[in-house]
Amino acid sequence: MKTPLNVFIGYDPRETVAFYAAAHSIWEHASVPVAIHRCSPEAMGVSRQKDPKQSTDFAFCRFAVPSVMDYKGWALFIDCDIILRDDVAKLFALADPDVDLMVVKHDYEPKDSTKFLGQVQTAYPKKNWSSVMLFNNERCRRLSRHYVNTAHGLELHQFGWAGRIGALGEEWNHLVGEYKPNEDAKLVHYTLGGPYFNEYNGGEFSDEWWDVYKDMTSCEQRSSVSTARIKYAGGE
Repeated sequence: MKTPLNVFIGYDPRETVAFYAAAHSIWEHASVPVAIHRCSPEAMGVSRQKDPKQSTDFAFCRFAVPSVMDYKGWALFIDCDIILRDDVAKLFALADPDVDLMVVKHDYEPKDSTKFLGQVQTAYPKKNWSSVMLFNNERCRRLSRHYVNTAHGLELHQFGWAGRIGALGEEWNHLVGEYKPNEDAKLVHYTLGGPYFNEYNGGEFSDEWWDVYKDMTSCEQRSSVSTARIKYAGGE
């Protein structure tokens, strides 16, 4: 059996459904075994004080991935408000051993001043680069647990700790509502707010998110008992 690919998904109790939908979308398209890990402060052993500017519980614990992996192999971190539309093995196949990590190098200014749950939309250089990170764990030894617990938030998110950063194509972190629609997107990121929030339902790829949700929560009855149907904001 092949060694599973390690994927860490950001976990925030306010978006639990997003975490499980993201995991389901990965498994549904995967051609190889994939181990999904919950990336939360408790699970990652991160105990830093919460920054009033952070919009999710996992804003900083994502940087503990290399230490949790004992600085071995490759591991992927993704935000929870994401679905995969293609095989995650294709993303890992892009891994460049000569870089510390690989990201989509977004170059944009957020269109809105707020996002989901009324959170302030903070603009800063390298915005959203850290929402999808393919870590070359061995080269990320500066990300010790102590460093992750004490470094300034912007130093972490602006990669002050990294040497060489490799580039992924934009299709691996398509920002819904920020970029022009892209039917060829392989990884869809509902960065302003997922369709599970009423204010953001109905936008690009909303229907696909609900398809993932429906598939994830379905249970086909093969007896005479009628099939239970789950209702949600996107339909039945």
